[in-house]
Amino acid sequence: MKGIVFNLLEEVVTRHRGADAWDALLEGADLDGAYTSLGSYPDEHIYRLVGAASVALGMPPFDVLRWFGREAMPALASRYPAYFTPHASTRPFILSVNAIIHPEVRKIYPGADVPSFGFHDDADGTLLMTYRSPRRLCALAHGFIEGAAAHFGESLDVDHLDCMHRGDPECRCRITFHGKRPD
Repeated sequence: MKGIVFNLLEEVVTRHRGADAWDALLEGADLDGAYTSLGSYPDEHIYRLVGAASVALGMPPFDVLRWFGREAMPALASRYPAYFTPHASTRPFILSVNAIIHPEVRKIYPGADVPSFGFHDDADGTLLMTYRSPRRLCALAHGFIEGAAAHFGESLDVDHLDCMHRGDPECRCRITFHGKRPD
């Protein structure tokens, strides 16, 4: 896993819980925390950090990853505005992941192993999304989607119809867009 993910996690934890909380997570995961954005690190490190956060926060790992994804989005928007500015709303931003964002991620971070997404517009206006990755971090993707909606000032619902954590071969989600949030 690329170091940028660990850098974002550190930033989110520090912003919400303080530097001591990040140090406590590293200690709880028995890791040194020396992550550079361009470095590659074993996937096991993120699982151990999420496990330590789950214990420290009293939240299931799925909820920790979802929280992390949601709260990391402002930092991503700040670091990579070119991925956000072409879009006026969440839906086209999400649809740009495979065609624009992930190819650019591979240019910036050579060797990045990004998940694969599939999209299908449903007749009722919802977006059906499939997620495939051996890392099985669908909760992080869920959080990123919620964070994108917050970035664009919109509300949405993400329903996990199928999930690799329940034995399904891939995750399948229904994303229901509700439009702009009232101010």
